[in-house]
Amino acid sequence: MKMSISRLNLFLLFFHLLILQFSPRISAIRKDVGFQGRRICKNTVLGRYLLSDDNGHVCDALSLNPQSRCCPEKGEKFSCHGCNVVSECCDSYEYCVSCCLNPSRIKEEQVMNVKVAKPATAGKYSNVFDFCAGRCRHNSESVVHENAYLSDFHHCFSLPSNSSGANYTFLEARLNGINVLVGRRGQSCDSVCKSKGQSCVPNKLLVLNQCDIMQKYMSCKGTCLASIGPDQPAEVVDDAPEDLNPGACLFTQTQSMLSCYGSHQHTRRLCPCA
Repeated sequence: MKMSISRLNLFLLFFHLLILQFSPRISAIRKDVGFQGRRICKNTVLGRYLLSDDNGHVCDALSLNPQSRCCPEKGEKFSCHGCNVVSECCDSYEYCVSCCLNPSRIKEEQVMNVKVAKPATAGKYSNVFDFCAGRCRHNSESVVHENAYLSDFHHCFSLPSNSSGANYTFLEARLNGINVLVGRRGQSCDSVCKSKGQSCVPNKLLVLNQCDIMQKYMSCKGTCLASIGPDQPAEVVDDAPEDLNPGACLFTQTQSMLSCYGSHQHTRRLCPCA
C-alpha cells in the first residue's frame, strides 16, 4: 500500500514537471508599464552667488536639487531682473541667461547657425541654452580697449552684431510695419521721422544696428565697422575726414547708447519710423 502511494506521488511530481516544462513562460514584469525617468537640467554651473537652469529659473546654489540639478520651480520664470530689454543686455550673467531663454526673445531656429566663435573652423550652437550661456559671457562686444566694460550691462544675449545669412530673414521680419529711412547728415532719427509725420521707434534701432540690414539701405562701400556713439547705426558721409572712414557703415558696440536723438555732422543715420 505504501509503495502504491509512493509511486502515485512520483507520478504526480513527474506530471507537474512536464506541465512546467512545456507551458508558455509567464513574466512577472509588465512590459507596458515603465518608470518616468528623472530629467537632468543643464545649468550655468556654480556662479559666485547664483545659477540659472535650462528651464529659465534662477536660484542660489543651496536651493539646487542635487539629483536633478534643477532650480526649484517657483518664482519668476525667464526673469529679466537687472536687464535692459531694449538693448538685450543685463548686469548679471545668470539673469541674462534666464531672460535669453524666453522663447518670445530667442528661438531655436535663430541660433542653430550662429557660430560659437569668429574663426571659420568654429562650431555652432546646438540649442538655445548653450547659445544663451555662451552669448551672455563677456565677449569682444562687451569691452572697450580690451580692459574695460562698455557699461554695467555687459552681459548681452542679442544675436551677434555682424550676423549674416541665416539670421537675415528673422531680422527683416522684426521690421514689419516699420518705415526705414536714411536721414541727411547731422540729422537725428527723431527729426527724420517727424519730417514724414511719423515717430522714431527706439526698440527697432537694435534691429537696424546690424551690418546686413545697413548694407541693404546704404552703400557702405564694402565696409561695416564697430564703433561707439549715439548717432548709430549710420553711414559716414563721403567728404568726412579720412580718419573717420568715409563711406563706411557704423554699428554701435554700446547698445545701451542707442537713441532716436543722437546725431553727428559727418554721418547719415538709419532710422526706424512708424
